[in-house]
Amino acid sequence: MLRYIDHTKMGRGKHNWLDSHFHFSFAEYFNPNNVQFGILRVVNDDLVQPGTGFDTHQHANMEIISYVIDGELTHADSMNNKQTLSRGQVQYMSAGTGVLHSEYNLGNKLLRFLQIWILPDKKGYKPNYGDHRFKWEDRTDKWLPIVGSPDSSAPIHIHADMDISVTEISKGKDLEFKVAKGRQAYLVLIEGAAKIGEHSLVARDAMEIVEQDITIHANENAHLIVLEMQKA
Repeated sequence: MLRYIDHTKMGRGKHNWLDSHFHFSFAEYFNPNNVQFGILRVVNDDLVQPGTGFDTHQHANMEIISYVIDGELTHADSMNNKQTLSRGQVQYMSAGTGVLHSEYNLGNKLLRFLQIWILPDKKGYKPNYGDHRFKWEDRTDKWLPIVGSPDSSAPIHIHADMDISVTEISKGKDLEFKVAKGRQAYLVLIEGAAKIGEHSLVARDAMEIVEQDITIHANENAHLIVLEMQKA
């Protein structure tokens, strides 16, 4: 089963310093029919103006992934971590029993990043932070695993049955993604243009994929992320 999601029909949050596309109910966007997809609770596509950001706030019992698309993201938290990440790099935070953190754009250009929240397999984990600086070429015309469950080959492990991979497919090329029986995936076309089956996708469009293998054809260079999990 495939379900195409048009980004122009997603929830929006527009402020002087922040412009967000909400894939699922979040903040001022509430849709009782679009709260989550399996254990995937939040996918926010955030544009943050230079010199601004998310002030210190608390999270608990959530696995949080930040994937930087453009600009620089600076993270600081109550565990004494402070790091700045750039394009294609990934930050992970297991909020567990509770952690305070902030996320800022301290650079001089617009920051765009995906904020992803995943429900953990149980509550009460000890809070944890990690990040990884992937080489861009490691995702060219192939899937690069970036996040996975503890037994995954991905370098970042989370407390959930969730495998996250990214790719940039060169214009004119095809790439397959397999979703086995009993599994489902949420795909986001981050940049570029692509075709999946009868569906043409442009930047920020998404697709729900349930128990079905797909072939992605890149109409332009196509930068994608896919989040694969147990079927709900």
